[in-house]
Amino acid sequence: MKTIELDSLTFAAMLRQGAVSLGKDKKVINDLNVFPIPDGDTGDNMLMTLKAGCNAIENHLGTLSELASAASSGMLLGARGNSGVILSRIFAGLTKGLQGVIVADTKAFAKAMDAAVSEAYKAVPVPVEGTIITVMREGTAGADASQDLNHYFETLLESMQSSLDHTPELLQVLKDAGVVDSGGAGLLSIFRGMNDALNGKISQEEIEPTAAAPVPTVELNKFDENSKLEFGYCTEFLLRLMRSKVDLDSFDEKEIIDYLNKVGESVVAFREGSIVKVHVHTFKPGEILNYCQQFGEFLTLKIENMTLQHHQTVNQNNASFKLPPKPYGIVTVASGKGLINAFREIGADEVIEGGQTMNPSTQDFLDAFSRINAQHILVFPNNKNIKMAADQAAELYKNADIHVLPSTSIGEGYYGIGYIDRDNPNIDDIIDSITEIMQSVVTGMVSTAIRDAEGEQVSVHTGDYVGYSGKQLLSDSPDREEAAKALVERLGAASRDVMLVFFGEEVPQDEAERLVADLQTQYKNLEIMLNNGRQPVYDYIFVLC
Repeated sequence: MKTIELDSLTFAAMLRQGAVSLGKDKKVINDLNVFPIPDGDTGDNMLMTLKAGCNAIENHLGTLSELASAASSGMLLGARGNSGVILSRIFAGLTKGLQGVIVADTKAFAKAMDAAVSEAYKAVPVPVEGTIITVMREGTAGADASQDLNHYFETLLESMQSSLDHTPELLQVLKDAGVVDSGGAGLLSIFRGMNDALNGKISQEEIEPTAAAPVPTVELNKFDENSKLEFGYCTEFLLRLMRSKVDLDSFDEKEIIDYLNKVGESVVAFREGSIVKVHVHTFKPGEILNYCQQFGEFLTLKIENMTLQHHQTVNQNNASFKLPPKPYGIVTVASGKGLINAFREIGADEVIEGGQTMNPSTQDFLDAFSRINAQHILVFPNNKNIKMAADQAAELYKNADIHVLPSTSIGEGYYGIGYIDRDNPNIDDIIDSITEIMQSVVTGMVSTAIRDAEGEQVSVHTGDYVGYSGKQLLSDSPDREEAAKALVERLGAASRDVMLVFFGEEVPQDEAERLVADLQTQYKNLEIMLNNGRQPVYDYIFVLC
């Protein structure tokens, strides 16, 4: 049966089926990583991003334009990793192309796909061909919009597959690893699922589950009849602007944001289409709700007593808005209880749990920003695949000046935070000093090889322990300690003054202590400090300065 026009119900089913398809393929997509260690998480990042969009349109009623906008907003906040951020921008562009469209014919949808390509390229400061953006661009360019939507999707998938197959010819790292681009493969999986739904092949399978945050237990006795409301309420809602109340074309959401900043604290607010997302700390949520309702109606609403939260978790930072803002706040990312504690000890206000294989979302960064009352917030992503989500959060957050530092490793982030001069009133000087010290830091990791690989200095064998820095393979051995010692030597330990050693959750304490003793004997002038990082993925992290 030919589909002439696309409505909101069909598009919702297509997005959901796209997520089902991606869920089935995510392990294969994860395994397409070009580096021979278990750090592939593209499939997971894209799935969590798309699933956030699907959750945002559950039970949604409205036009195609409105549904696309709601899905895009969900993906924006749920975006994880570079692939997830780019995917969210693809659907943001699609939403722009569908603005005001009730139902779309083939030409209207094809035009929206062109807008999606444009938005995807804008999301990447230096576009690299042979990646997800190439598959999106070439796939869209090769799709035939002269007939019905079914034919359009058939030709779209053919072009995407051809483009994906060609990615190794555009990126040498893909060719060397013998894989196609994982982001492009994820995108193709999504559109395959969308095509299935378009043709009536809608499965009843659940979307592959992703890790969910535990639901907090409310201890009601922590706020009784004699308690005092010290910290106000954390208030969050989605407000649908209504045409009966405002002129959608001319309405400026700044009117709401300015009001929130006058009456509340820790404000995060932005508009996507006709929906305004709000997070605010206030003592009088009712007044805010009454004010905002003059512009629209609430889609979701959550109000939490922060005094109760504070009493339940003494270390929680929700009370910060009661104090004068400090000059600088620090947000970083780490995984492993030992590493997280280490970052807190050197001055991080918020340590977002995450890293390789579990990238934090844009919303995770926004939540962290909202818990810090500072004029400037310095962000250390510590991973190239996390920086885009941090950048996107920085653009959305308006309650402080956000500065995302180019930290690509745990070592750079650790030393960068440690060298912050909190007494210096000049933020530019501080950033210059941080950047300079990070450039002098070398970080190396030891992990298990998941496939054979050839580096410039070493051949890697499946199951061995491999030592590397950045994307440079430096050592390989069936013995973990030998791989670590060879890595430290090639990192130039003999010419360094200090080395931090974080050992992972799979490494026994006595092994780590034996390794450090051997290294100290070999490098007598090197100060070595051992820490139980308890991090996953990496058996050892060496930081030299």
